[in-house]
Amino acid sequence: MRAVLGSTREVYVSRLEAEHLYKVFGKRPDEAVRKLESGAGRDELRADGTTAAVIDASFTVEPGQIFVVMGLSGSGKSTLLRMLNGLLEPTAGRVLFDGEDLTTLSARDLRTVRSTKISMVFQHFALFPHRSVLENAAYGLEVQGVARAERERRAAEALELCGLAGWEKSWPDELSGGMQQRVGLARALATDADLLLMDESFSALDPLIRRDMQDQLLELQKRLKKTIVFITHDLNEAMRLGDRIAVMRDGRIVQLGTAEDILLRPANDYVASFIQDVDRTRVLTAAAVMTEPGPDVDDCDCETVTPETLVADVCAVSARVPHPVAVRNAAGKVVGVVPQSRLIGVVGDERDERGEPVPCAVPAQRPKEVAAHA
Repeated sequence: MRAVLGSTREVYVSRLEAEHLYKVFGKRPDEAVRKLESGAGRDELRADGTTAAVIDASFTVEPGQIFVVMGLSGSGKSTLLRMLNGLLEPTAGRVLFDGEDLTTLSARDLRTVRSTKISMVFQHFALFPHRSVLENAAYGLEVQGVARAERERRAAEALELCGLAGWEKSWPDELSGGMQQRVGLARALATDADLLLMDESFSALDPLIRRDMQDQLLELQKRLKKTIVFITHDLNEAMRLGDRIAVMRDGRIVQLGTAEDILLRPANDYVASFIQDVDRTRVLTAAAVMTEPGPDVDDCDCETVTPETLVADVCAVSARVPHPVAVRNAAGKVVGVVPQSRLIGVVGDERDERGEPVPCAVPAQRPKEVAAHA
């Protein structure tokens, strides 16, 4: 369930399911799908002038999840996204949402679904330069035929959620890149769509602004519980945002799981090489690295962390104490401990000038003076 924008009412949100999706460009696409199903490779099809952009993609996105699809350029992730709302018709397979097979809908019914149930946030803002910030945020509601007073009220509320209260009468060219992207997000939220599709929505932003937009999205998600499919080529962004992550290569999903699954149990050498430069301390939590607590550990009055504490912050505590760090749940019960040996295993066996193991460094602090309107 989720709370409807501007209301305390709760509604059920259906899951999104992709079943054996294929997208083939070129000659005889149906024949190409049959070859792929029989084990043919992508290169074999390319020799015939056919490109298999997406091959046998299947997954489920539960209500309220952020599902991230990541991969390098050309991996098929944006093509996959466009099949989810019917901008591209699958060569084979089905997309199910809200109990409907979107691949069987007429063009008219599909437009209705896209205007009421699915919103898209693009990489390059796609704002109308001749419309004010408020008018841009209200555009989706205008397409739906919502009365002006109502659509302006809902657009203003969405802008406030995105940190843009007071900017309603401004023009897009008066806003920074980060603020323009917030307008695009507000436009998607104003329609109160069940599903948000975000196609590399933050990749055009500077690193600090990008981080703030990620923070904004996570904060909004706590309140609105949207179902989100987020496309990115940035592994750190995927690890930070995704409840579940699909890693794509050459049109196929090569691993599907949580950030911890992918970091700790890569499915193959490709995924292992892909994640080798990720800062694990900023992704993994104490729950992922803790071991069973010993007897009477509940009686200790030592410093503790929660299961959700990032390993980077566990490292900071571990550097101050000579014993394993205890992990307490919300009820105050110790559910595990994190010894330094576990931290060394996660971060790497770094040694100081005397040859002593360094469990991990105290995490660097982010600048506090990030622009308020970035």
